[in-house]
Amino acid sequence: MSSPTQLATHTKRITSIDALRGFVMIVMMLDHVREHLYLHLNVTDPMTVPGTPSDLYFSRLAAHFCAPVFVFLTGLSAWLYGNPPSGAPRNVREFLLKRGLLLIALELTVVNFAWQGKYEVIYLQVMWAIGFSMVVLAFLSGLPRWLLATLGFVIVCGHNAVAGYTVPDDSPWYPLWTLMLHRGWLVAEGVVKVKLSYPALPWVGVILLGYTFAPLFSSVVDALKRRRTLIITGLACWALLLVLRGFNIYGENAPWTPQATTLETVKVWLNFTKYPPSLDFLLMTLGGGLLMLAALEFADNGFTKVCTTFGGAPMFYYIVHLYVLMVSYRIAFAIAGPNQGTRFGVDADSFWIVWVVWLVVTALLYYPVKAYGDFKRRTSIGWVKYF
Repeated sequence: MSSPTQLATHTKRITSIDALRGFVMIVMMLDHVREHLYLHLNVTDPMTVPGTPSDLYFSRLAAHFCAPVFVFLTGLSAWLYGNPPSGAPRNVREFLLKRGLLLIALELTVVNFAWQGKYEVIYLQVMWAIGFSMVVLAFLSGLPRWLLATLGFVIVCGHNAVAGYTVPDDSPWYPLWTLMLHRGWLVAEGVVKVKLSYPALPWVGVILLGYTFAPLFSSVVDALKRRRTLIITGLACWALLLVLRGFNIYGENAPWTPQATTLETVKVWLNFTKYPPSLDFLLMTLGGGLLMLAALEFADNGFTKVCTTFGGAPMFYYIVHLYVLMVSYRIAFAIAGPNQGTRFGVDADSFWIVWVVWLVVTALLYYPVKAYGDFKRRTSIGWVKYF
């Protein structure tokens, strides 16, 4: 039986997971504000260097951490759900299937409407990728942990070997290839078009690694040992990145070269591909996520409490913030009109406005998200737990 100290420590660990999840979701909104107010000066993937201003570049770079860390924590949390610190194991397959299919359904309906206000094009984005990864993990969760870890490593490390390969759009393999590894159109013509923005296979690898990493968060694992393991693993990811990227060996199809200034060289060096996420992209983001998880292990302050609030009700926050941004943008457009071509947006030298709007909207959403999180913990209504 776990001691009271062990259970208290376990609760602390769950708080650190929620805090990291909430932090990356707060940063995520910065990128979504950019996509509403700065889309007339949109970024490429990877970004164009030189040509992308530093404020825009590093804001986008910060947002790179969001999806990998969230997907990794999704796998980690799934294992913790199926293996509670006290009591019998729970059905993790049912848990993952229900939530995964719900995420895909929300992507096709609620999320797509929040981005466009219509359904002319269905974009399969991050919610699709997470939902698909959860469904795959549901069917694989019964396999031995070592095999799941091997599959995760092979997918994350190996998919770059075929990243530059293209399949003709008239090939019978094109739909599957696009869903798994290529960003492009699934249905390019017709009343409703479908475009794949998040190829799913690398994210399956990430969720598998999160799931197999999760026993480190068992209540029987010493907190200092866990923190030490997080730090060592995070630094190992960054050390491998230094070697692979430093010598342009493998892991990123866009090699770096020295530039005219140190800043431009740094920007080129860190300029990784997100769609699909390259190995170097994942080494950078997951390594940083593990290090931050270690830092949050014993943290208890106002910052962590704010992050935990957002991380405790992620689905509610995600959907609400998209609609707040959509409505706010439409109001601004109605008042000011299309001041950037066909869109409303901020000038190229006024990116700071994006940061201000991000901070204001984050502050405005804090109490609604907190209220919903409190309701979620109190209620016995089943469907509320999904949000």
